[in-house]
Amino acid sequence: MSAKETVRNAPGDHGLSEKGLKAGSVGLIGAVVIGISCIAPAYTLTAALGPTVSEVGVHLPAIFLVGFIPMLLVALGYRELNNAMPDAGTSFTWASRAFGPWIGWMGGWGLIAATIIVLSNLAAVAVDFFYLMLAQIFSNDSLADLTTVLPLNIVTTLVFIAGACWISYRGMETTKTFQYVLVAFQLLVLGWFAIAAFAHVANGTAFDATAITADWFNPFAVESFSQFAAGVSLSIFIFWGWDVTLTMNEETKNPKKTPGRAATATVIVIMVIYMTVSLATLAFAGIGTEGLGAGNPDNQGSIFAVLAGPVMGPFAILMSLAILSSSAASLQSTFVSPARTLLSMGHYQALPKSFSKISPTHKSPSYATIAAAIAAAAFYVITRTFSENALWDTITALGMMICFYYGITALACVWYFRAEAFRGARNFFFKFLAPLVGGVILLVMFFKTAYDSMDPDYGSGSNIAGLGLVFILGAGVILLGAVLMFFMYLRNPAFFKGQVLSRASQTYNP
Repeated sequence: MSAKETVRNAPGDHGLSEKGLKAGSVGLIGAVVIGISCIAPAYTLTAALGPTVSEVGVHLPAIFLVGFIPMLLVALGYRELNNAMPDAGTSFTWASRAFGPWIGWMGGWGLIAATIIVLSNLAAVAVDFFYLMLAQIFSNDSLADLTTVLPLNIVTTLVFIAGACWISYRGMETTKTFQYVLVAFQLLVLGWFAIAAFAHVANGTAFDATAITADWFNPFAVESFSQFAAGVSLSIFIFWGWDVTLTMNEETKNPKKTPGRAATATVIVIMVIYMTVSLATLAFAGIGTEGLGAGNPDNQGSIFAVLAGPVMGPFAILMSLAILSSSAASLQSTFVSPARTLLSMGHYQALPKSFSKISPTHKSPSYATIAAAIAAAAFYVITRTFSENALWDTITALGMMICFYYGITALACVWYFRAEAFRGARNFFFKFLAPLVGGVILLVMFFKTAYDSMDPDYGSGSNIAGLGLVFILGAGVILLGAVLMFFMYLRNPAFFKGQVLSRASQTYNP
């Protein structure tokens, strides 16, 4: 083992600032803004409200609360790991330190695969709303149909991906400036929508005014466990993305404290946004399956596209702009996570060394950012050309990957801090109980989703030999990671032998 590798494995030194990223470029507020952007509340709500209402009805707030709990518990575990080991590799680095290189590599793969897949989806959504915006601006509905022209759709999507890649390549300061504007705009419009909806209810002009009751917040009132599980799975997806605040820990001010605080704050702020907007939507539209009802299957593709006009009147175009800005902002900020995970994996020799390259001008992970963009573009072109069902079923399979790597990382916290877990109430809750409960919930959801997705009717209803396409795609992505991991072991076994990033457990220092 080289002297440099020995230093990397020394207690208290886990590679912080060795990768060449620009330290101190993001503060707490900037990190929270980027975290909110990555979750994309305007886009996520318009896509998720309808399907969730179809599963659980007025108990939508209860499901949001249930989905919020494991996210918050896992975020607390992430915070403790970051305090001990602030490293841009997050799930990859922490799981490697706790469980060894093989599990660590797969944890990193889960994050990379999920984020690259969602990058293609975000670009596609941005393109859809871009053409919808043009149709509204020029009062020409045919412009919205341009997104169905496959060659034009693909070219436009690639332009969006390239633009987001360019901003990400320019580093965190450019990213931060871009995000302040777009996040502020979408939150302003969501707030406008909620206030206007409640005003309609108060004035008696709502479509189906529905009184808010305490029962809406009771998860035990959901009719069946299958409905409950489906709702929670959707809810977990809509909270996903807060961990981007941890992946930029080497670039934040006070890297041991700021990222963890930003993660916790992001989850709480998003919860407030979701609860406010969902209550406003249900109070205005109800859960009926006709007209503007939130339970109408025709409204589930984009609930705000249907409700923005009746709620906001002539200012409805602002909602289209907000969803466009939300998906575009998230497309750009989502690049942060896979690029820095790939950077760390290259840095620790778990991937080819080229992934560890840093832009000398912008101090950003240059090669990894471009690689993530190329992978996202290739994924979109292949799946969109091959089968639109395959594209959307892969997005549905995201829930499996999210639960997979979140669950691994949460349990890594429990195992890493096992020597001090029972030394004081704070340690017990934050380093043991919270991540244990959160991690177990998410891993249970992983296996539940995997089992349910075997059903041919799951997702788009597509199947191969009677096995649901969602399961095939989700399991296939994880299996692909295992194959690539074995290939890297044959090519460069040093990492997998613990010679670069060794296993270690935190010792208690009273």
